[in-house]
Amino acid sequence: MRPILRAYTFVIYAMAFAAGATLVWLMVSVIASVAMRNLGIQPFAWLFTSAEYGLLYMTMLGAPWLVREKGHVHIELVTAALPDGLRSVVSRAVAALCVLVCGILAWKGADLFLTNIARNDFDVRAYFFPRWILTVSFPLSFGLMAVEFARFVFGTDLMHSGKAGIHE
Repeated sequence: MRPILRAYTFVIYAMAFAAGATLVWLMVSVIASVAMRNLGIQPFAWLFTSAEYGLLYMTMLGAPWLVREKGHVHIELVTAALPDGLRSVVSRAVAALCVLVCGILAWKGADLFLTNIARNDFDVRAYFFPRWILTVSFPLSFGLMAVEFARFVFGTDLMHSGKAGIHE
């Protein structure tokens, strides 16, 4: 079981690293595009398209790690006012709802991914790009987020700390 957990943790952190690298690429591509325009050079078509795709991938690849690290934004005004026992119940219920929503989105994302493959859909802006390469990120990311939220439902750690305020 421990090798499976290590492999899973590696996947979560590798996705987070890829999201960080994508953020660096976004910075470089925007600077290059602006510099080219200021020099009177038409930026490459793939530069803009890769930035668009990068926004999607950065968000989807980094989200499971953010859930694991409690890096997503959440407000604890209500849970901070609750006694410890009730806060635990409410926190686990909220996490269970998050599992449900992420599970539905993973399922619908998988359906979209499989539909893109079956129809042989292409994104035809700058280049012909198979659309499934974009939509594969939906079931992957939302599925892993469901697992991470499930850790707050069944594990010892709670999603809510009990400290009032907005946490990010």
